[in-house]
Amino acid sequence: MILVAGIRSESPVELVLGEIARTGHEVLVFGQRDVAAWDLAYGVDESGGVTGLVRTGRRHVPLDQITGVYLRVMPDTLLPEIARLAPDDPARLHSAQVHADLVGWSDVATARVVNRPRAQASNGSKAFQAQLIARHGFGVPTSLVTNDPDLVRDFLATHERVVYKSVSGVRSIVTTVGPDDLARLERVRACPVQFQAYVPGVDVRVHVVGDRVFATRVDSVATDYRYAAQQVDVPAQLSETTLPDDLAARCVALAADLELGFAGIDLKLDGDDVSCFEVNPSPGFSYFEAHTGQPIAAAVAAYLAGE
Repeated sequence: MILVAGIRSESPVELVLGEIARTGHEVLVFGQRDVAAWDLAYGVDESGGVTGLVRTGRRHVPLDQITGVYLRVMPDTLLPEIARLAPDDPARLHSAQVHADLVGWSDVATARVVNRPRAQASNGSKAFQAQLIARHGFGVPTSLVTNDPDLVRDFLATHERVVYKSVSGVRSIVTTVGPDDLARLERVRACPVQFQAYVPGVDVRVHVVGDRVFATRVDSVATDYRYAAQQVDVPAQLSETTLPDDLAARCVALAADLELGFAGIDLKLDGDDVSCFEVNPSPGFSYFEAHTGQPIAAAVAAYLAGE
């Protein structure tokens, strides 16, 4: 049995559910918006064995019957129906407990999990993850993480073009530092920001599923191609591409080293130079599948089924 946890209407979850249904594997869906109907309890014995039970409505499933888990949950406090509740509201406390138990069990479950919370944690600090990426021979952008405006000015004086982004795993729009940003530079004192020397070349998003590799070339003049329509009013052009065998193998090795059965790796190719910006442990792959037709969801479903 495969457990899919997330928001049913989100496109990556929808696609994976569709592929699981197509292959006929039994599936149990933990819809985050239906958390009131859920309970989960587990335990770990001295030998490391994991036992427990998950309940949804009248259905009770022993956790050892679950062999694959697709974990794409957001913090429950970001769900509008939970966020509007008082901190001591029983429904909010129940939601927090169920989510905590789901995350805790996912880290120790004997099932194949995409991806375990502990493995996803490296993306919580871009600077830390960059050190892990560099071990696999990828170039990483020259970076500065600071809340000191003077250090930022020194960094800007050293590099012809500089971009800035979130230092955490929270999504942000990558933006080139411009005159307006210089005028409000003092604001970084309130919160550390990551600044990076701009890396030229062609963007390539690589999805690794087990040992399978799906590469997408992205042509765009925007600093952040995900928001190209916003930044330059011209959408990015996506096309399927093929990586050299050695580079594909390095991407698989990187994902495996980070204990990620499914990963989205952001590369920049400039001739023989290969830079890696980050490894996304919960990639929103549907954007790339929709534009290229690559069977990423099918590969994820097959991986969850043990193939």
